[in-house]
Amino acid sequence: MDVVLPCLDEAAALPAVLASLPPGDRAIVVDNGSSDGSPEVAAACGAVVVHESRRGYGAAVHTGLLAATSDVVAFADADGSLDLAELTGMASLLDEADLVVGRRKPVRAGVWPWHARAGNAVISALLRRRGLDVHDIAPLRVCRREALLALDVRDRAFGYPLELLVRAAAAGWRVREVDVAYRPRAAGTRSKVSGSVRGTLRAARDMAGVLR
Repeated sequence: MDVVLPCLDEAAALPAVLASLPPGDRAIVVDNGSSDGSPEVAAACGAVVVHESRRGYGAAVHTGLLAATSDVVAFADADGSLDLAELTGMASLLDEADLVVGRRKPVRAGVWPWHARAGNAVISALLRRRGLDVHDIAPLRVCRREALLALDVRDRAFGYPLELLVRAAAAGWRVREVDVAYRPRAAGTRSKVSGSVRGTLRAARDMAGVLR
């Protein structure tokens, strides 16, 4: 399995993140313009490093998808908040699902800022009204590469994960949601979304555009 890790200034997190990669899987770190040496750290840890000059989460994810070669591909944040070891169990569910997504469960209070959690709850509720039984916007997800390419997700900003879910529902995909641990980010890194109210509002704007 190829594991795509969009990356923007995550040098402090990458060694531990890549060390949690399940044996036999390959990490593809997509550098999105880091200035902290993230590409060099990722390469030193054994990851394949590709570059995407267009700023945007969706742009980095799509570049990683194109660089992947395995039948099954996974996507995760590179900030240390998620345990890549959970991907093995998620991938095992692809016999009964087309897309397996993680539902974040904070390991302690304060891990998930209130503004980010509130925004996620609102968007998830809108998805459930559309018939998709999910409670998170899928920061950790696993599916088959060719099927995802055929889904033709076009957002190149923060709306990418939401558009993926919307298109998956419209295509009749079987979506399975599983609980995953959500931990504090690695020290020395900052979330581009939940790290500030401004970042959360920017992500909400991108996602609102998808829902429209």
